[in-house]
Amino acid sequence: MEKKVTDFKSCLKAMPDILVSCRNNEGRNNALAVGYACNCSYEPHMVMVGIVPSRYSYHMVKESGVFVVNLVNEELRETYAYLGSHSGRDEDKLEKLGMKLGEGVKVNAPLLLDCPVNIECTVVDSIRTGSHEMFVGKVEYIHAREELINDKGGINYNKVNLLKFR
Repeated sequence: MEKKVTDFKSCLKAMPDILVSCRNNEGRNNALAVGYACNCSYEPHMVMVGIVPSRYSYHMVKESGVFVVNLVNEELRETYAYLGSHSGRDEDKLEKLGMKLGEGVKVNAPLLLDCPVNIECTVVDSIRTGSHEMFVGKVEYIHAREELINDKGGINYNKVNLLKFR
């Protein structure tokens, strides 16, 4: 007998758990946990992240036109959970967690240096899909820890130990 699925969030879960970092025009940094993210073009290289418009970071990305996708490894599970459950409206989450920040090479947004991979992006388009706005970001620069880069210049994801919520 077939049973009806009523929890849409569980129907397609081939997405990474990432952190998006951003900066507003006054220089305030923030990061949020994002569940909707994917590659959306290989040429030119583009990624897409979904952010709910009520989130504090949403307006930062809208006004600055840039963001950084930070891949999260298993060691950052608690950090990811905290950033996903607290708002930057109420506190400086990055300072509270003592996160190490770096500057983007191509975009004016912070890199979360505790993360093994950081992908700098410029917003080239967006679409409201209902609950989220999907920001399409052109990949401008990719940072990765040296030990993660293979002989061909790609990232060896077997060494990253990516966070995955079950």
